[in-house]
Amino acid sequence: MSIKISEVAFIGYPVTDITRSRDFYERILGLTVGEIDHEVPGMPGKFWVEYEIGSQTFAISNTWEPAKQAGPSVAFEVEDFKSAMDDLKKEGVKIVADCIDTSVCRIGVIEDPDGNGIMIHKRH
Repeated sequence: MSIKISEVAFIGYPVTDITRSRDFYERILGLTVGEIDHEVPGMPGKFWVEYEIGSQTFAISNTWEPAKQAGPSVAFEVEDFKSAMDDLKKEGVKIVADCIDTSVCRIGVIEDPDGNGIMIHKRH
């Protein structure tokens, strides 16, 4: 086989309401919009928004439909796990799993407004 994958280019999540989703990802999760934030050419009403997180890019778009829990999942590394989860609870974010403690990390699972799963992660 000749395919050699060198990196993950981006992780994209489908959303239904771009304004509501931007509020969630920008205000609640504190992500900052990167260079790409626009309506998709030739697709009126469809948007693509990218957030730069470390060396990775996370995108949201309403160009395809969310698959709820059957869809992808991303793990966002946080500085303070307990504080992050407490803040998410105060914001009324749906908590699927409050704290899964493993030998290497702590994981909380939340959902965005479209039911996309997101892991809140802290390495030990």
